[in-house]
Amino acid sequence: MTLVTSAEAARDGASRAGDRVRSAVHWSITHGLGRAVVRSAARRGDLQGRLTVGASGGGAVWDIIEQVRVAGPLSHSRIAYLTADHAVAREVLSGPDFRSIGPEQIYGRVGRLAARTAGNAIHPIRPPSLLVVEPPEHTRYRKLVTRVFTARAVEALRARTEQIAAELLDRLDGLARSGNVDLVAAYCSQLPVTVIAEILGVPPRERGRVLVMGNAAAPSLDFGLSWSQFRTVNAGLRAFDVWLTEHLDRLRRKPGDDLFSQLIEASDSEGKLTEDELKATAGLVLVAGFETTVNLLGNGIALLNQHPDQLERLRHEPELWANTADEVLRLDPPVLMTGRACLRATTVGGVEVPAGAGVITILAGANRDPKVFDDPATFDVARPNARDHLSFSAGRHHCLGAQLARLEGEVGLRAIFERYPDLTLVPGARRRPTRILRGWATLPARLR
Repeated sequence: MTLVTSAEAARDGASRAGDRVRSAVHWSITHGLGRAVVRSAARRGDLQGRLTVGASGGGAVWDIIEQVRVAGPLSHSRIAYLTADHAVAREVLSGPDFRSIGPEQIYGRVGRLAARTAGNAIHPIRPPSLLVVEPPEHTRYRKLVTRVFTARAVEALRARTEQIAAELLDRLDGLARSGNVDLVAAYCSQLPVTVIAEILGVPPRERGRVLVMGNAAAPSLDFGLSWSQFRTVNAGLRAFDVWLTEHLDRLRRKPGDDLFSQLIEASDSEGKLTEDELKATAGLVLVAGFETTVNLLGNGIALLNQHPDQLERLRHEPELWANTADEVLRLDPPVLMTGRACLRATTVGGVEVPAGAGVITILAGANRDPKVFDDPATFDVARPNARDHLSFSAGRHHCLGAQLARLEGEVGLRAIFERYPDLTLVPGARRRPTRILRGWATLPARLR
């Protein structure tokens, strides 16, 4: 027995050591090298390097973005091509000459080694995630979940979303009596996670756990993580993978009237999704269903607090709340930038782009293109074309939950300012440490 136990312990130790080696190799390829390149480029004044470094922790990036705009519709940095031009960004995001970026596109020849050392946990920017696969797989996955997020289906959720917002604000009433309240923890995160959890069949007792795991995994979209950040993100993704596997198994045994149960039924009876495809699709819909909306609500509260004249206008013209959500999305988007890989040599914005080149579309820059938006740096809740922003991307990868995010933004912002018309942010607000996702980690406020 002792010999068997010792042998098993040795095998377990060797397995863990092997996992650590694979993890270190993966970090070196996917983040370590890129981190060094980006920092070196930033020190030399490279615009993409400066933007990537400056965006960390929600830093001020607007001056850098305007320099990208001045450099032309499409400029070439040491790392990739960059654009803050609305028309060019839309063409890159929608056109057939570009595809979403996966490991092979980011890391070139060593991409296959990166994939082999990645581990088995689901990841938002590795296949079979909807974010990186292309047709026909992308079409097949997306078709299975699209019906839940149509304009009609989302509008049917309005009354329940308003009810959830009111219940959360009732809780805030109690918290406000004790002093300042962190609106991100108590409201901005709770509203979207409750809505998406109900759609997907996640029981109330599990929602806090999902929120913690989602926050831990949010930096997984970033490029150039430190070794410490990488390990934290990996732990969050593994924990989420384990929980999701257990949750889907529970729904197999006892299905409900929710999207996850419908996906499982379609996969088990019709073979539409493999187990990996099911987990990747379900996991992405769940996390994407609340992560960016947390940012939308936090960014919106901050903007309205900074612009009392706009808040006063909304009190007299409440029909503008829907447009306000889009104006928040335009001016301070939840996703700062996204990338594409060029499939074949092409010309965009008058610039020749070779096959295999990466193109970074700065969504926040496209949203402030003066050729599209008058006085683009101004927050205007009545802006007639606010909805023309690219915060939800464009083309086949246009955000599946765009309608739901708009509804939650409209309902959530209106509800909190109608309940607390004198809401005041107090010192102590802190941005999220992510580079791709842009929002507030904490937003302390005094509620009256």
